Amino acid sequence: MNRNFKHITLLILAAFLLSGCPYSFSPKGKLDINSVAIQRFVNNTAEFGIEDRMTDAVIDAFIADGTMRVLPSDQAEAILEGSLVRYNRKPYEYDESDQVTSYVVEMDFVIHLKKPGDDSDFWTETMSQRGVYDLLTETEEDARLKAINLLVEAIINRTTKSW
Repeated sequence: MNRNFKHITLLILAAFLLSGCPYSFSPKGKLDINSVAIQRFVNNTAEFGIEDRMTDAVIDAFIADGTMRVLPSDQAEAILEGSLVRYNRKPYEYDESDQVTSYVVEMDFVIHLKKPGDDSDFWTETMSQRGVYDLLTETEEDARLKAINLLVEAIINRTTKSW
């Protein structure tokens, strides 16, 4: 009986593999585009320099991912634009004396992936992330970088992955 079970299992597996599986392992993702232009991000907050860090991090991430080529706007199949619309820093944890021990930095970006010809959107999304920093060992800049890295990962996943 055990031997028959193994044969039946192998036959079912072989039939499944030969019939084709509907899942694709293609890293191409949802969109059928091969190149993207990344516009300099806009900062609608009073926090200086975040838009440049975000833009550079997104460009570096697309290059490292390799799914899409980063090209100038006039050559790309899609244009990525982003705006920092909210920046907030607030206490996150307190010690037993009710003194702040860590802060959280929260950032919201509105991201658009557009078609270059007619400016219509492939997608638009507000993406929010946060980074926490310990007052004794880290700085607010560390928390910003944590949040930026999470935002960049979300943009890459939204643009290139199929999940």
